[in-house]
Parts: sequence; C-alpha cells; structure tokens
Amino acid sequence: MRADWRNRYDAALSAAAAASRLAMQYFDGTFTVERKADESPVTIADREAETLLRKTLSTAFPDDGFLGEEHGAEPGTSGFRWIIDPIDGTRNFVRGIPIWGTLVGLEYEKELVAGVIEAPAIGHRWHALRGNGAFHNERRVRVSDVTDLSKSTIFYTSLPWFQKADRVDQFLEFTRRSEVQRGFGDFYGHVLVAQGSGELMVEYGVHAWDVAAIKPIVEEAGGRFSAWDGSQDIERPDVLVSNGHLHDEALRILASKPR
Repeated sequence: MRADWRNRYDAALSAAAAASRLAMQYFDGTFTVERKADESPVTIADREAETLLRKTLSTAFPDDGFLGEEHGAEPGTSGFRWIIDPIDGTRNFVRGIPIWGTLVGLEYEKELVAGVIEAPAIGHRWHALRGNGAFHNERRVRVSDVTDLSKSTIFYTSLPWFQKADRVDQFLEFTRRSEVQRGFGDFYGHVLVAQGSGELMVEYGVHAWDVAAIKPIVEEAGGRFSAWDGSQDIERPDVLVSNGHLHDEALRILASKPR
C-alpha cells in the first residue's frame, strides 16, 4: 500500500470527524438558513465545516488540490485532490433530520483512492482506502449477493429528480420489478448498498462532491459505481450504485424507452 495514500487516508478520517463535530454543534442549536442561486439551502455549519476541512488538510498536505461545495476549486501540484462536501443532506440538516454527513473523497491522478463519510447525528462512519476494503465504523462490509431484481431493495432520493431527468417511466419500472423501494437519499442510500442492506441506489442531481467519497467505499465493498450511461464520470448529474450483480440490468432500465 502506498504510504502517501495511507497518510492522507488517516488524515481524512481525523479531519472528517472534526468537521462533523463542528457541524453537530449547529445541528443541536439554532442557525440561519440561506438559499443559493439554485435554491438549495446553505448554513454557517456548511461553510465553517468546509473551512475547517480545507485548513486541516492543506496544512498537512500544502501541495494538494481541493474541490468543495461551498468554496469551489483550488488547484494543486502533487497529483492529489480532495473533493469535499461538508454537509451532504443539508435539507435534512435544516429540518432536524439526523441523516446527513460530512464527505471527504481523495483523488490521485484522477482516480478516487479513498473516501470517508461521517454521520455524527446517527453515530456512524463509513470509510475505505483502495486495496484495503470498506468499513462501517470498524466492521468490514460487503455488498449483498442478491442476483434477482424481483428480490431487491432499491434506494432513491425523491421522485421529482426522476421528473427532472425525464426518467419517471423508468423509475416506475424499477418499482414494478423490485421488491422494496425506499427514499433514503443523499449519501445514505449509497452506503446502505455498500454494507449489503440493499442492492441499488439510483440518483439524479448530484455533483462531484456528492459522490467522490462514495465511489471508493462502494467499490471496495465489491459493488459497482457508474453514471447512467455506464461511464465513470463523477461530473455527471446521474449516478447508479449497485451490488454489481444487478448493475447492467439497472442500466438497461434507465436507457429504455417509455412504455
């Protein structure tokens, strides 16, 4: 295992924990909710948590680049880039719903090599380093062995995103052909697939910072990650995560014509 990967992974675990603790202080208190240009919510907790992540990681690794939801892109020269979302699930955060997390993804030469997700309000952490496995807290996790879509559990964020993607008929096909559907959005549906609690997470409206930490966790758990066209492009707004067995079938449904 590369020492420079491991050193940054250990730093990511520590930094994500600290940033999530900072955000948690606001979650338990009062704060002002502002609206961005796209009408998504943002709070002081988002901004301060990202500032803390950037300061901590840039102090340790000054030549690394950054991409964050709140403070944008900053180039580096080391080949490493941190891709961070200080609070994934801000809509939950502002409504007092405890399913939100601090996401830190590490990219090296355009390959995502590590991911850390801290969900302090529910007391859970998911993390992975390329070649070292995926973990829920300190327990190693694997995707499920379900191979029949009719026996599967599917996660998604909400129906309006499928309307925006012009994939409502495809979403309904998933509901017809799967056993259970649950609207566990944001990072949570993805990590549930990684830990074997479901088979598919189908999502639209994401950015690189929403999925960078997720990809290595899912893949180290034995699953598959792609955009809806099957590519590995984390800049696309659509993402499909699976246990691997049902991935191609799900891609075919997403690409199918409406009935």
